[in-house]
Amino acid sequence: MLAGIKHFFSKIPTDGVPAGGETPAHDIHVAVCALLVELASIDEHFTRAEMEAILAILKEKYGLAGEHADALIAEAEKELEESVDLWQFASLINRNYSNEEKIAIIEALWQVVYVDGKMDKYEHYLMNKLKHLLRLSHDQLIDAKLKVLHGDRS
Repeated sequence: MLAGIKHFFSKIPTDGVPAGGETPAHDIHVAVCALLVELASIDEHFTRAEMEAILAILKEKYGLAGEHADALIAEAEKELEESVDLWQFASLINRNYSNEEKIAIIEALWQVVYVDGKMDKYEHYLMNKLKHLLRLSHDQLIDAKLKVLHGDRS
């Protein structure tokens, strides 16, 4: 089992691109998870409800088992600590995800924002920043928000 987890969480080569030229799905998952964790902790109160929401998103979106989701969150937290800003995560997502997939990420981020039923000024700021970093329009951001608020997660 430990070997499976190590394989699942193997890192890309130091030059940033594996021999095949594709970014491993794991690194993209870390980037998405980093955005979720950053949003949850932006107000300096990373609550249990936010953690559970992120775990549910990771399990649903990527089909991860509990221990893999926990390990992904731990790795994302480490990457966030070592990063200067969120651009590196957004850049990786932009290179590998379609517009529709990025909208799905924004929807997941809105789920984390509204886990407590409200949005504070820090979450508002970060959602607008992520909209720009992920190259999405204001309409796409608001449509995703309304979809989450109205419970339409189709």
